[in-house]
Amino acid sequence: MFFVDRHEAGRRLAGRLKHLRGADLVVLGLPRGGVPVAAEVARALGAPLDVCLVRKLGVPFQPELAMGAVGEGGVRVINDEVVRAAGITARELAEAEAREEAVVESRARHYRGGRPPVGLEGRTVLVVDDGVATGATARTACRIARARGAARIVLAVPVAPHDWAERLGEDADGLVCLHAPRHFSAVGRFYPAGSSPIDDDEVVACLEEAVVHPVSTRRAPSGHTLPVGREVDVPAGAALLHGRLTVPDRAFGVVVFTPGGSGRDSPRDRYVAEGLNRAGFVTLLLDPLTEEEEADRAGAFDTAGPARRLADATGRLRDEPGCRGLAVGYFGTGTGAAAALRAAAEPDARIAAVVCRGGRPDLAGPRLPAVAAPTLLIAGGHDRQALGHHREALARLRCEHALAIVPGATHLFEEPGALRKVTDLARDWFFDHMPAPAVPATAAHPAHRRRRHTV
Repeated sequence: MFFVDRHEAGRRLAGRLKHLRGADLVVLGLPRGGVPVAAEVARALGAPLDVCLVRKLGVPFQPELAMGAVGEGGVRVINDEVVRAAGITARELAEAEAREEAVVESRARHYRGGRPPVGLEGRTVLVVDDGVATGATARTACRIARARGAARIVLAVPVAPHDWAERLGEDADGLVCLHAPRHFSAVGRFYPAGSSPIDDDEVVACLEEAVVHPVSTRRAPSGHTLPVGREVDVPAGAALLHGRLTVPDRAFGVVVFTPGGSGRDSPRDRYVAEGLNRAGFVTLLLDPLTEEEEADRAGAFDTAGPARRLADATGRLRDEPGCRGLAVGYFGTGTGAAAALRAAAEPDARIAAVVCRGGRPDLAGPRLPAVAAPTLLIAGGHDRQALGHHREALARLRCEHALAIVPGATHLFEEPGALRKVTDLARDWFFDHMPAPAVPATAAHPAHRRRRHTV
């Protein structure tokens, strides 16, 4: 079993922890890699998120090999077997402890930004990491939670060695693991090779997002699991467009993605779409061009034609099972941002909200003043060109509008946490501007479960 990234691992792990939802629960993530996993679990279970500061004590000549760990409150766990085998002296061990304890104190201040730790006394504490290797770090985290008054401790990880329960002993009251292979060498092997490591900024972003947007106050329908999308053919004028339609149960609204050429295969748009699906939105990732047009890039900056097709496709989508009676919004990227705005500017468009990530909203030009739908433009803080295009478009808009800048992000939002921020901004904008459905929308009819059908 391998994971796309730590957020995906967290979502899958949350599915095994549903029985804890509704308990007096706190989720503690182990920095750095465990925090994105814990953030997804906390969100799914409606629980507050905090960190549990633990530092591995690495063998001096082999830092990846843990000889123990230290944590907040002076808690320590020493692996005597490793210490003896490596010939570690008492002085070397004490020096390692002092060094790592100083790091724990510094990171506690940095990660929480001066906020006090979440109270654990009398509560169920779910300790989450991205994986267990020797178990020293996890054991220390559980002991920290116990020392702070936790009534019950559950340790949950996506991956661990097959004998991990024996390694943990009785430090946790419950253990949950998705994958425990017999042949285990390192946690990192179960995540993509070459993927960006989790840094302090992403840890801080996860914690701040949990503080600013507490799960208990969100309006996302509870109990959503990620639904399975299906390939569809969408008649739009004289063209037949390909798309990917995903319909969750108890849908809140519909969001049509209008990319600038990469279509439903864009990994960034699919990431955002999955986030919206989990929040209860139907999504349609639409290829704006036919296969023949995709091969001919001469009309790459034509936005009028894709806008007309988008309007036609939207009309048909409103009658699709699972979409009837729901408000519709657009999410545009690339030149698709201009196409979304042009389509929303039509007099009978009835579009509830528009979000554009990067791209060229300015190409909608003279149609921008006619857009009535509340519009959010999202740009990367380091994407100067896109910022210029966005500000040009904002100057022409007459509807409710806003510009959100993702600090440190560039054109493709590839930086750690950047695309997650885009997803959260889009989700909140659609929730704030889409009217709730009058009656729950039903899931797609069984007759529409073929791999490809015509909308």
